[in-house]
Amino acid sequence: MPYFAYKARNAKGELLQGVLEGVDSGAIADQLFGSGATPIEINPSRKGPAATGGETLWARLNAKKVTSMDVQLFSRQIYTLLKSGVPIMRGLAGLQESAINKSFGKVIKDLRESLDAGRELSSSMARHPKVFNPFYLSMVRVGEMTGRLEDVFLRLFDHLEFDRDMRERVKTALRYPSFVVIAMIIAMVIVNMFVIPSFASVFKQFGAELPLMTRILLGTSEFTVRYWPLMAGMGASIVAGFLKWTRSTRGRLTWDRYKLRLPIAGKIIHKATMARFARSFALSMRSGVPIVQALTVVSQTADNAYLSLRIEQMRDGVERGESILRTSTAANVFTPIVLQMIAVGEESGSLDDLMDEIAQMYEREVDYELKTLSSQIEPILITFLGVMVLILALGIFLPIWDLGKAALHPQ
Repeated sequence: MPYFAYKARNAKGELLQGVLEGVDSGAIADQLFGSGATPIEINPSRKGPAATGGETLWARLNAKKVTSMDVQLFSRQIYTLLKSGVPIMRGLAGLQESAINKSFGKVIKDLRESLDAGRELSSSMARHPKVFNPFYLSMVRVGEMTGRLEDVFLRLFDHLEFDRDMRERVKTALRYPSFVVIAMIIAMVIVNMFVIPSFASVFKQFGAELPLMTRILLGTSEFTVRYWPLMAGMGASIVAGFLKWTRSTRGRLTWDRYKLRLPIAGKIIHKATMARFARSFALSMRSGVPIVQALTVVSQTADNAYLSLRIEQMRDGVERGESILRTSTAANVFTPIVLQMIAVGEESGSLDDLMDEIAQMYEREVDYELKTLSSQIEPILITFLGVMVLILALGIFLPIWDLGKAALHPQ
């Protein structure tokens, strides 16, 4: 995604400058509004926010990236230090020295320098958008305003742990089907490139009339052997074009909407995203973030552009004075049971607690779907494998059975 240089003012009127990464200038404005800053000027920039500090190209290429685990551990460590009464500058100095990831150590060093220059912690973190997302920045800003920074860091630790656990479980469940599909594709390529051509030379020696399925396999194999560079180039072009299309705003919205309609994976993606939304929204409200700002920030944390758009529509409805229940119903992404829980939470004034329960419910459903994912995918894989074996058996082994007849009556 492109970079944008921005100028903004925070709640105290102080001028903030930096570089953020986003789809367009509107996304950058949303990030700034979500962190409590008012944008003044946003312009495209060719340079990213991280200063290289005279490092060589080789050192930058081999530098270890900052992972979500680094940020999660950082949140827990900061919470422990602040709760123990350690000054934040001294705590950051200790974390910088003990940082295992050198890249994250440089980020902590920049945080110290920014704090020493008089910036707020949230403003200092905003200089590293690839490390701290808008939701994280908004929570830190709320902690600074309310004086409950240590509690916010503890909640952020729990939130990041939940998010990482959800993603890991999805990856684990999809690992086995992915390996099976890749193995089947490799087997089909080997059969087309090496096995069938060997049988083709045998069939030609006898000059027998071959079955239709065999002629199709031989034609497919011959085409693959002859034009495989063209096919590989076309495949690479299609993949590159698809990736470029999904990086565009319209393409990503269309693809993310289609992903939710996939037969098996769609409902898992939907429920996992809504679980993160409910957990993030509950955390925002519990930390004292206004509902409109909370919906703005939470929509940016959703990794699905279509669901993010729906959440933004909920925010627009709340801004017009509509209730959370009405906007949630209009979004058409919640089940009737969840809508009932939202209605009860809104009427009783405990929407944050009900959102936590909604997140737990979605999490249990995702856990169940992941546990039964293998049993749902295995019949499809077995059917596909059976069809492939049947085609190969009819196309290759059926003529072999007639080779004796072809040898007795050569053409």
